[in-house]
Amino acid sequence: MLEVPFWLWAAFAATVVVSLAVDLLAHRSAHVIGFKEAAAWSGLWVGLALVFGAVVFLVLGTTAGTEYTTAWLLEKSLSVDNLFVFAVIFGYFKVPRAYQHRVLFFGVIGALFFRGVFLTLGVAVVSRFTAILFVFAAILFYSTYKLLREEDDTFDPGNSFAVRLLRKVVPVRDEYAGAKFFVKEAGKRVATPLLAVVAAIEAADLIFAVDSVPAVLAVSDDAFIVYTSNAFAILGLRALYFMLSGLLDRFHYLNTGLAVILSFIGVKLILQASHKLISPAVPEIPSPISLAVIAVILATSVAFSLRLPPRGKGRGAADAEESPQDADSPGEPDPAPDTRDAGPDDPPSR
Repeated sequence: MLEVPFWLWAAFAATVVVSLAVDLLAHRSAHVIGFKEAAAWSGLWVGLALVFGAVVFLVLGTTAGTEYTTAWLLEKSLSVDNLFVFAVIFGYFKVPRAYQHRVLFFGVIGALFFRGVFLTLGVAVVSRFTAILFVFAAILFYSTYKLLREEDDTFDPGNSFAVRLLRKVVPVRDEYAGAKFFVKEAGKRVATPLLAVVAAIEAADLIFAVDSVPAVLAVSDDAFIVYTSNAFAILGLRALYFMLSGLLDRFHYLNTGLAVILSFIGVKLILQASHKLISPAVPEIPSPISLAVIAVILATSVAFSLRLPPRGKGRGAADAEESPQDADSPGEPDPAPDTRDAGPDDPPSR
């Protein structure tokens, strides 16, 4: 375990708190976030993560800095799958675009908490039971199989455990009430569908943690490295969603790239466990090589997605099947959000 000075933990915590406060104040009035605004915020979050990484390099050394950068890039690439789920959830609950940032803001706060819990438990288990790495590798290989076979579990926002639990704890009305999570009806406090959307977002993150937690523990078993890298990747997720909204279907080779990354990390876990449990002669994959492999695979999958049509389709067919949302320019302002009554029990929009 790294000997991390207290001031570095404090600097990380202060950076996260101040960043969230600035983000909340900047978006205190509900509005549709366009491409330019989202790109600016995304650049800010990436820059902040890289600056913190430079501090880790200077304070904790090259190995720690490389592990942080690798873990951050890995989590950033795996979290792209979350963006597709966000789109499904917003479509199912018919969330007006002006309120989507508020939902994701509170979703990020919950994700930071739960990832902290899971990663702390993961580090504790790995430090005591190295053989658990074989189990983590099996989980990643199974996720690879589902991605390649396109058999990933379908996420049903309305029937997620978190949403069903929320309905048992507090009544949920059918109509939105602006950006409010709670309103009073007949003297009773009831939740709006916006709170149900936050619950669905949190449930989705718990599902994705099954892949991301074992993957990041393959890069480092230090609590500081794994949590800070995850936190900075999660903080930039909202801006990335609004920047790529409407363009997600373009990245049709991304799942293949993520599958290759997961299988590579699975091999890395097996080698790590074998090195510690079987024989020191078993080689391990150094962090610089892991960083390079992940970066190359991610860049290649994105480049192929942008230059080649989906498999089994020509360029003309791909363009002909372009959805209306994809056809819009990401920088073009959207029309005023639809504030008509729409509840979580309404059928998903297509």
